[in-house]
Amino acid sequence: YTPDYETKDTDILAAFRVTPQPGVPPEEAGAAVAAESSTGTWTTVWTDGLTSLDRYKGRCYGIEPVAGEENQYIAYVAYPLDLFEEGSVTNMFTSIVGNVFGFKALRALRLEDLRIPPAYSKTFQGPPH
Repeated sequence: YTPDYETKDTDILAAFRVTPQPGVPPEEAGAAVAAESSTGTWTTVWTDGLTSLDRYKGRCYGIEPVAGEENQYIAYVAYPLDLFEEGSVTNMFTSIVGNVFGFKALRALRLEDLRIPPAYSKTFQGPPH
């Protein structure tokens, strides 16, 4: 959890509604969503030592309780463009929502909002005809 992170105009910004498991602080749940949906894994990967993952990782920069809902929070996550293949909606959505919804630290998770910056939108070529 990095509440001091200042989002960039080029970041893809996501807002997730999270319901942590009992005993899991909301900040930990938000940070886990950011990690698992970017560079985090529970598997030992031999390539981990080859590059610094810091520039690729998603960052949970804010947590807000959902008004009127017990133990539900909005976790704000920023993803650097370097994490995604240019012009690939499939790659972007697979990265952001592909594996994170079965995460054990959470009772429930839902993607509420997504902001795609112009810097990424411009990488899409459009239809071929």
